[in-house]
Amino acid sequence: MTLLSRIRLTQLVRKELLQLLRDPRSRRLLIVAPIIQLLVFGYAVNTDVRHARTFLLDADQTAESRALASALTASGHFVVTQTSDRPAAMARALDAGDVLLGVHIPRGFAADVAAGRPTAVQLLVDGSSANTANVALGYATQILGRYGRGRGAEIAARSGVRASTGGVEMAVRVWYNPNLESRTYNVPAVMGNIVMLMALLLTSLAVVRERELGTLEQLMVSPLSPAELMIGKTVPSALVAMFDVVLVTAVSLLWFRIPFAGSFVLLGVASLLFVLTGLGVGLLISTISKTQQEAFMSMFMFFLPALMLGGLLFPVDNMPHWVQLLSYLDPIRHFLIVVRGIFLRGAGWGIVWPELLWLAALGAALLWLATKQFHKTAA
Repeated sequence: MTLLSRIRLTQLVRKELLQLLRDPRSRRLLIVAPIIQLLVFGYAVNTDVRHARTFLLDADQTAESRALASALTASGHFVVTQTSDRPAAMARALDAGDVLLGVHIPRGFAADVAAGRPTAVQLLVDGSSANTANVALGYATQILGRYGRGRGAEIAARSGVRASTGGVEMAVRVWYNPNLESRTYNVPAVMGNIVMLMALLLTSLAVVRERELGTLEQLMVSPLSPAELMIGKTVPSALVAMFDVVLVTAVSLLWFRIPFAGSFVLLGVASLLFVLTGLGVGLLISTISKTQQEAFMSMFMFFLPALMLGGLLFPVDNMPHWVQLLSYLDPIRHFLIVVRGIFLRGAGWGIVWPELLWLAALGAALLWLATKQFHKTAA
């Protein structure tokens, strides 16, 4: 690249940056919107069960049954909002959607526990929301099981016998996310989706806007080559998108207190490759679209399937095999693997290099396709 070419390119990059940052609406879109999106998604995308409304049917009415109910509510996952001694009342509450969980402690519960006899506590859960029901049922089963084992050990100690004579006792230790908080898992992934959306917004309208305003022809007759024009459109958007990466990372660490166990350098490299991939998609959309409305619709036709296949909402491993293969073409999938690995597990270069390779290959291919299409448009 000659000195004159570098000067022309520098001036084009400066012009594009000024055009992006001069408009107050653009500044709000690029600075305020990512923060609002991260805050909304960070609080909304939450699969934890907290203070779930619970119906308690205590047919025993003893200190033992009340202790069991207290163990259930002390966890913070459940709160008793309705009580009755009639099963029909609990059924009506579940039918009306007033409670998520119904707990039925049978008559004779305390006597069975004191005598060391097997006893059963019925749990009824509203399964209309399958994921929430599974999580709530898991919490309740764990709490009741822990209570039963503790009471069994106390009774056995008073009786002077061993609590159990066999079986397997599980020693569970959760790594990387000890409290199993969904926010710790989801917020880094939400970052990836916000950055992709910003990259698409920055570039998907870039060329088509010039065409609609009639300035594309002026650029084409300028001394700038098509490749220089593409670089001039890409570099300012990449700088702004990387600023958004820093912004949402800071909010994740300082506001949500998401643990960060990895390398900021590795996160920066992965983010740059991901941003270039998003810019490639946006530029390709912009070069093949005739109007801004068409470009906007095409952007969301790409973004929504990419969001589904990326692994934010649904685990990729749960998808059909052919969909899993298709998801390899989704840059969001690879970036989410990298960013979750860096944040939660402290993953290094030796672990995430396959995903970085995928991002680099996808970014190079998309930018090449966008440049080729721009050549055709300019011809």
